[in-house]
Amino acid sequence: MGSATKALVLQGGGALGSYQAGVYKGLFENGNEVDWVAGVSIGAINAALIAGNPPQRRVERLTEFWQLLSSGYGQSVPASWGDRAALNQWSALYAMTMGIPGFFRPRMDPALLLGGAAPVLSFYDSSPLKATLESLVDFDRINRRETRLSVGAVNVRTGNSVYFDNTLQTIQVEHILASCALPPGFAPVTVAGESYWDGGIVSNTPLQYVLDSHPRSQRLVVLQVDLFSARGPLPTTLSEVAERQKDITYSSRTRMNTDALAANVNLQQALADLISKLPPRLRNAPSVAALQAQMTYAPIDIVHLIYRDKAYEPDSKDYEFSRATVLEHWDAGARDVQSVLDHPAWLKGESSCGITTFDLIEPEVVKIRTPSSVLDGGTGKPASKTV
Repeated sequence: MGSATKALVLQGGGALGSYQAGVYKGLFENGNEVDWVAGVSIGAINAALIAGNPPQRRVERLTEFWQLLSSGYGQSVPASWGDRAALNQWSALYAMTMGIPGFFRPRMDPALLLGGAAPVLSFYDSSPLKATLESLVDFDRINRRETRLSVGAVNVRTGNSVYFDNTLQTIQVEHILASCALPPGFAPVTVAGESYWDGGIVSNTPLQYVLDSHPRSQRLVVLQVDLFSARGPLPTTLSEVAERQKDITYSSRTRMNTDALAANVNLQQALADLISKLPPRLRNAPSVAALQAQMTYAPIDIVHLIYRDKAYEPDSKDYEFSRATVLEHWDAGARDVQSVLDHPAWLKGESSCGITTFDLIEPEVVKIRTPSSVLDGGTGKPASKTV
């Protein structure tokens, strides 16, 4: 991709976040580094672990973090000890009642007996996560801007989405905690006098922010790693209903939003190309030249990975931190990114302008949507490349 900016975009998803760690491990082991990491919620934590460590220590730090979270008594029961579904439910129940090491613990406040009238703002105390981040993340390194870091949160007072970005401000541990403060589990986090909740409340993926804030004149390659799939089978049990509802809620309608963004950018680029064909007298008019500059984009490639391995997954999958499940998610992430990296022909630029998306729809198939296939209003069929 030459001099393209390489961005890693990480969705929120709690315990599913070890999939993202596996994706990064696969990238690193294949010699692929990133210039920019953007995340929401657990994606913000993984992003901080990446940007806040030197490249040679990032996988080690990600491993330490996910081993710590899966080290509790309820999480460390070997998968071979019984029915896997039952063990996963036990792990999730343990997390709810006892907390997760290095992440959160129950708030032991008698006021909680008042139910909805309780004068507290959360069920859990996330101070263990603060200590964990301070031990595993070098915030001085983050603020040296060797790797760009952006994390999403929501202003509790205004309801507006906000991104904390190390190119715009000094990032501290509170900024990461704010991006992870999902209510009512966690209390809002105060940053510069304002209170913030988890960015996933508004949008569970930072893709829009990355595309909006990246300079139009520079080529961009985005690896978007999502933890919830908008597509899925019709549920047949109450547990599957809860899981499916969670998938739809937190998937942020990724494909639809990506296609809408691509259609908008590609239409602007088509208009800029049309302007370039005007006679010089019209093309060089100041207002027309300014309009063309605003609508001209360097090529943008978006590679889309979505966690889809559904084996043994209950509706509590986002807070089920058993060691066996964490390792499975990690391995799935490494496997999926390897499927793409093993076939670089999939990622050859299909266009010299606009947005091209590459969607890994199954282990050996990538669906490619080019500027022309997006601009035709969906009537054209996106190409698929199969090994």
